[in-house]
This record gives sequence, C-alpha cells and structure tokens, in this order.
Amino acid sequence: MTIGRIDEQQLKETVSFHGHWCPGLAIGIRAAEWALQEMGKSPDEEIVALVETDMCGVDAIQYLTGCTFGKGNLIHKDLGKNAFTFYRRRDGKAVRLVLRPTIYGDTGPLLGKLYHKSETQGLSEEEEKTWRETRAAVSKRIMESDMAQVFDFKAPQGPVPKKARIFGSITCESCGEPVMETRTRRFNDQVLCIPCFDELEKR
Repeated sequence: MTIGRIDEQQLKETVSFHGHWCPGLAIGIRAAEWALQEMGKSPDEEIVALVETDMCGVDAIQYLTGCTFGKGNLIHKDLGKNAFTFYRRRDGKAVRLVLRPTIYGDTGPLLGKLYHKSETQGLSEEEEKTWRETRAAVSKRIMESDMAQVFDFKAPQGPVPKKARIFGSITCESCGEPVMETRTRRFNDQVLCIPCFDELEKR
C-alpha cells in the first residue's frame, strides 16, 4: 500500500519505530502524509510540527516528516487534542489539522469501554477478539478515508514558533547538576534547577 508520498516500506519502518500498529499511529501517518504532500519533508528546521497530544501518532510525525524534539521543530503542547499544526518557515504556510471524531464511526464508545476495562479488570477472550478487530477496522478506515474525512483543516492558533536556541548552563546550587540558564529558579539567593526549587517549595 502507498499513500501520498509514503510507501509500504516507510509504513513498516514507522510501525517498527513506534512498536505496534494502532488507530493512533494511523492518525499520525495521515497527518504526516498531508505535511509531506503540502509542505515537503523538513531538511532541518524548515518545517515545524506543533502537536497538542502525546499520543501514538506523534511518533509517525517524527519519523516521517523530519520534525523532531532534538532539532526543536517538534513542539508538544499538552492540550489532550488530536490536533497537529504544520508550519513552513520560508513562506509562512501553516495549517492546523484536527481529527474528526466521526472517523471512528459508531465504534468510539466501544473502544473507550474496552480500553477502560482492559486497564482495570482485564478482558475476556471474546472481548480481546472484539478489541483487536475493532482497532484494526478503525485503523483501516483512517488509512483509506479521504483526508477531509479524517481531519478538519483550520487556521493555526499562533504564529510560526521561533527557531530553537542554545543557552548556556548554570550549576544548580542544591544538586550540583548543570541546568540551562533559562530553566533556573531563584530561592533565598540560590540559583536552583526546577526539581530542586519544587522540592524546597513543598517543605
């Protein structure tokens, strides 16, 4: 199977990178597909992905688009939304992709119920079978649907993020570990890293 600019080998590599196949990964693959088609792969920091979730699909975006935490062009906002904004620096092109809940069809509540039970009580053999089959069906639907059925396309909620900057390090006066100067806190005339500052605040 080939979708957009992603071929079968890349799909296999993405699954291997993430560790398993699931609807969440399929969502990220489709978001990455759109970014590759409309903006191209990021050679360095040219393309920026801002993700509003830490779900499985973010691994697909990292692997396929070239947007990574290490380069500073994959930015995570912990908002709990299946929403992904892609920016292209050279011309300011930017679009926010928001997952359409209808892509789950009528299986959303069932998946939620089975997931909760698997985490709290465990599933019966029949429920495990239903869980696997339902996830496979949803994943297939996500992969095979038109892009407009998977995502709503919206304006970004902010300007293109600034490029990553390298800051100097300062030694925390409590634990003695180096910490980026912009991540320090001052307490009783001491320069502290955030964990040490938080620990002192609890006392």
